[in-house]
Amino acid sequence: MGTSRTYRATGINLKSMPLGESDRIVTLLTKEFGLLRAVAKGARKTKSSLGGRTEPFVVNDLSIVKGRSLDRIAQAETLRSFSGLRSGLAKLTVAQYWAELVLHQALSQQPQEEIFEVLLEHLERLAAARSRAETLPLLGHGIYHLLAIAGVAPQVHRCHYCRCRVGLRDGDVEGDREFLFSPASGGVLCDACELAQRPERISVVSAATLAALQVLPNAELPQPLDDQTSAWLGVEQVLHRTIQYQFDRTIQSSTLVASCFRSHMPVAT
Repeated sequence: MGTSRTYRATGINLKSMPLGESDRIVTLLTKEFGLLRAVAKGARKTKSSLGGRTEPFVVNDLSIVKGRSLDRIAQAETLRSFSGLRSGLAKLTVAQYWAELVLHQALSQQPQEEIFEVLLEHLERLAAARSRAETLPLLGHGIYHLLAIAGVAPQVHRCHYCRCRVGLRDGDVEGDREFLFSPASGGVLCDACELAQRPERISVVSAATLAALQVLPNAELPQPLDDQTSAWLGVEQVLHRTIQYQFDRTIQSSTLVASCFRSHMPVAT
C-alpha cells in the first residue's frame, strides 16, 4: 500500500457491525487489496455522511487511513447503492449468501479484482430482477461463478471419473429419473463409476435439478426462466454441500433460502 498513511480503494461493503456508541466496523471487498476491515467513525450518527455509505452492498470509492489495529475510512464517494436489494427478503437473502461466500474465499492484502467484478455483475443482475421467479436461479448462477474463480466449481456435464457425458434424455425432466452428485468427487458422476469408486458424501439429484445445474457455467442464464422452485432449491443445496466440502464452512443464509422460497412453492393438488 506504499509508505503513505492514506490510500484509495474501490470497495463493496459486505457486512458491518457497531463499535462503541456511534462508530461502525465495515468489512468490504476491494479490487486493490482484497478483504479489508475498517472503522467508519460516527457512521451511526443521524447526520453522518458515512451512514448510508457503509450499509451492505454499497459500492464506494474510498479514502482510507492506516491504523495500528484497524484502518479508518476517511472519505467515501458512493458509486452504486443497490438500494433495491433491501426492499425485499428474497433479494437481500441472495445478496447476503454471496457476501458470506466471498468472505470465505477472498484473500486479504492482495488484489481481488476478478471476485470484485463477478460479485458486482451478479449484484446488478439481482437488483434488476423483476420477480421472485428470477431471484432463486440468479442465486445459483452467482454461487457457481464465484466457485469457478476459486477453481472449485463442480463438474455438471461430465462424470468426474470416466469423463463420459452425463446428459438428459427427452422426458427426463418430466419423469422421475435421478442422477448422482458428490462434492468430494468434483460433481456429477455416472452410475458405473458410482458403483466402482464408491465416492463419499454422495447425493441424489432430480433431472430437473441437473438441468438447472447444467446452465450455470453459461455467462448468462437462458430467458425466460421457468418457475421451477424445487429444482433451483436443489441447485442451492448441491452448491452449499460443495462450499461445505471445499471451504469447511457453512453458509448461514442457506437456511434463510429454504424458508424464504419454500413458502412460495405451489401446493400439490
